Amino acid sequence: MPPFHAAVIHPDRSVTYCGTVDEHHLQEARAIAALPHTARHVVEHPRHPGAVFVLRQDGDLDWYQPSQTTPAPLGAPRQRQPTVGQGSVRAAAQTAVPDRGALWIEEAVRFGDGVIGGPMDTPGYPPRVVHHTTESPAGGKYLEAVASYLIKVAAEPHLIYCPVTDRVGQFGPLNHSARALRNDGPRRTNREGRVCIQIEVLGHAARPWTAGWDPRDKPGWQRILTAIRSWDVPDAWPAGPPATYPGGSAPRSRSLWQSKGGHFGHCHVPGNDHGDPGAIDTAKVLSTTDGPPPERRPGLKVSLAHVVSAAKKDPSGADGHRTHPADVRVVEDALVVEGLLERRYADGSFGTKTVQAYAEWQRSAAGGSYRGKDADGIPGRDSLTRLGTRHGFTVIP
Repeated sequence: MPPFHAAVIHPDRSVTYCGTVDEHHLQEARAIAALPHTARHVVEHPRHPGAVFVLRQDGDLDWYQPSQTTPAPLGAPRQRQPTVGQGSVRAAAQTAVPDRGALWIEEAVRFGDGVIGGPMDTPGYPPRVVHHTTESPAGGKYLEAVASYLIKVAAEPHLIYCPVTDRVGQFGPLNHSARALRNDGPRRTNREGRVCIQIEVLGHAARPWTAGWDPRDKPGWQRILTAIRSWDVPDAWPAGPPATYPGGSAPRSRSLWQSKGGHFGHCHVPGNDHGDPGAIDTAKVLSTTDGPPPERRPGLKVSLAHVVSAAKKDPSGADGHRTHPADVRVVEDALVVEGLLERRYADGSFGTKTVQAYAEWQRSAAGGSYRGKDADGIPGRDSLTRLGTRHGFTVIP
């Protein structure tokens, strides 16, 4: 008996069953996908040993399943909501939760039946976003192919994004849980927070997808940011930037995850062991269309004298007093990315909130582990140089 059932899942979710094939056929499919510059990519089913998917650039998804497991690789469809059409699903969700953030991105491609999870377990917790990478190619119709795979393995995020084509896909409303995280013991990490918006980006953690990517000409990504911010998700990375993959390390702090809102990598989530999304440029990820990303500003310099002067004068001045706003804004932007300062306070004034945030930076290991009067929120050369090294600016006298 040939050992594998074979089927093709098409972008419109229809399935063509192709019969059975032997091990040699599957070995050939793997070999073709392994060729340099191939438009195919092999992934293993995360919960069914031996089941294999081949992602194709034309949007079709080839599926091979061991013949002894099921008569055909076709799972029973999940129960839909008692409504007709995705528009009705969206309308029902909006009726259930009025006057809150965006539930659907109107321009996004809809995948699946619009139902992926349920209400959040801890809606009183801060809102957050989790960034993933699919570990697959980008471009072409990989958006459709990977979306089909995620549905079949019941690991849907809320959103899927292609940085090459700037296309956005959506699986379910943003106020319900997604299915791309593991539980942390009895805690359902997918359901923690006011919202826990999960984004799968086509790409590999070892090759950060933000390299060569400019958010200023990516309206699809800007729509994602707008939807995220409608839920009051802070423009901050509480656990710091995602770690380099492979080889980097990132904290998986339960207390931080439960108490802080903002952006997290999959590598930061307790109870999970994945290292994605890799060392993405966090400043780019949060950039809007009104300014260039940091690395597009060659030779960026910050005067130590200017920020020290501002840190001493601005807190006691009139509300919003700005002594040296250009230098201060660079420092504040870095503190925002570090998760120490809320975006709304990054206004060029080295006020009380910025002093407090900078003191937290001084006390952190990355900032120098200063204590007592040495962590007073007034920048010193060492702590400011450390911040500049992490965020692309040079400290001058």
